[in-house]
Amino acid sequence: MSFLKKFNCDASDLDKTALENFLRYLRMPTVHPNVDYSSCVSFLSEQAKSLGLIFNVYYYHADCPVVVLTWLGSEPHLPSILLNSHMDVVNVDEEQWRYKPFDAEIDEDGNIYARGSQDTKSIGIQYLEAIRRLKNANVVLPRSVHVTFVPDEEIGGERGMGSFVKSMEFEELNVGFALDEGTPTEDDEFLISYGEKSTHTVVIHCPGQTGHASLLLKDTAGEKLHVILSKLHELRAESDKHINGRLKAYGEYITVNVTQIQGGTEPNVLPSEIKMSVNCRLPPTVPLKHWNKMLDAWCKEAGDDVWAEYLQTSLEAPVTILDESNKFWVAFKNTAKDLHLNLVTWILPGGSDCRYLRRAGVPALGFSPMRFTKFRLHEVDEHLNVKIFLEGIDIYSKLITAIGSA
Repeated sequence: MSFLKKFNCDASDLDKTALENFLRYLRMPTVHPNVDYSSCVSFLSEQAKSLGLIFNVYYYHADCPVVVLTWLGSEPHLPSILLNSHMDVVNVDEEQWRYKPFDAEIDEDGNIYARGSQDTKSIGIQYLEAIRRLKNANVVLPRSVHVTFVPDEEIGGERGMGSFVKSMEFEELNVGFALDEGTPTEDDEFLISYGEKSTHTVVIHCPGQTGHASLLLKDTAGEKLHVILSKLHELRAESDKHINGRLKAYGEYITVNVTQIQGGTEPNVLPSEIKMSVNCRLPPTVPLKHWNKMLDAWCKEAGDDVWAEYLQTSLEAPVTILDESNKFWVAFKNTAKDLHLNLVTWILPGGSDCRYLRRAGVPALGFSPMRFTKFRLHEVDEHLNVKIFLEGIDIYSKLITAIGSA
């Protein structure tokens, strides 16, 4: 690992081990569809042995292991700390990548190119390597710490964290606080999500008068579709005006996008129905019933027999309270201040496993220590710099100590 010195990193044995483990983990192609997690389970079992952690694997669905590594605290009756990440990654188009996405190549600037380098194999290894440093320093925390590696997050998480939080095994962990994935930033800020938008997929059905396309018939599907499209784009424009390209503002406003339009059988025949799929993300401040009521009103205005089919509706989740009543947040915030970290709290625009934890009554924060990092989640050439990766381990070492002692 001589390249650590090349990138002005302290080439300690701990850093070498951390980087070796990160590269090994990244080279496991846990990509959808039909993910094979067996290499991950074996790798994590090996890590548990090297760290002296308790190792468990639970299957709530076939081929979907939930892996839990436990560092017992000196007072295990206290509510525990859970550190979560997911093993699965999204698909890739290899031809578009600078390096092969599962080779974990490091370029001349120290950037590690691999699918999962930002989302979220980095934080999984950082958790473990932070614990390695703490144990090497003979640190003993009052609270037990559980490091979870879950499947299925990239396709909704129902077979992963969604099932785990409903289990007896999860209940027995007595989780009092959790950390999960966050978002990289290109400046010196660290984004902390304390809530997230709910995701909803709706199909708008617009039936209409059919006939020859040469005629200007009334009550056509296209006319009704136009009314709904106009309403959606008015809402979209209003949100866009407030967001104004600011990533951190996305969590505060409704975002809607048309994703599919289907209808018709021939180019010269008016369709008897046009169907339009709409993806909507609602901030916690907007109740689902408000969104549904608004859509139903638009359908009524569009014309006879227009209706909304609610296909996918994620349950609303509470936000995590960020005040003095939350001792884990106080410990997190004070430690960040001591480390001179520039924290910015926000509502996550997308979805994460935090929503399952929050619904289960566990206060959870989304945090990934990836500052000065270009956002590449789900994108071509996803990468993370070696120095940023190692910095994250140091940050987690301090944070885990603080929240594990709160």
